Amino acid sequence: MNKKRVLIIDDDPRNIFALVNTLRAKSFDCLSCLSAEEAIKLLETDEVIDAVLMDMMMPEMDGYDAIPIIKKIPSRRDVLVVAVTAQAMTGDKEKCLEAGADDYVSKPIDVDKLLKALSKI
Repeated sequence: MNKKRVLIIDDDPRNIFALVNTLRAKSFDCLSCLSAEEAIKLLETDEVIDAVLMDMMMPEMDGYDAIPIIKKIPSRRDVLVVAVTAQAMTGDKEKCLEAGADDYVSKPIDVDKLLKALSKI
């Protein structure tokens, strides 16, 4: 079985480090970008990506702006996008899903919830 590749987009290297270590321990292959702009450039290539973990709150371009752009890339239309956010207020999940996210996980990340979201790939 091939390892599934997850692209982690987060402006905080500590979050990326924690996610990469968690996911690698669960046999995922990980790539990361520190900005949505960098991630979109990568997603416009033919790099194999099975899922995207998108931090919703980032400087310059946030997840709410980036997800619709990602979903418009023809080869990425069906990529699983999981919104990751510290915003766990009522309505935040709906707002993430409206932006085009396929699932939502709040910070601090519950590994079981994250793995459940990634089980769709």
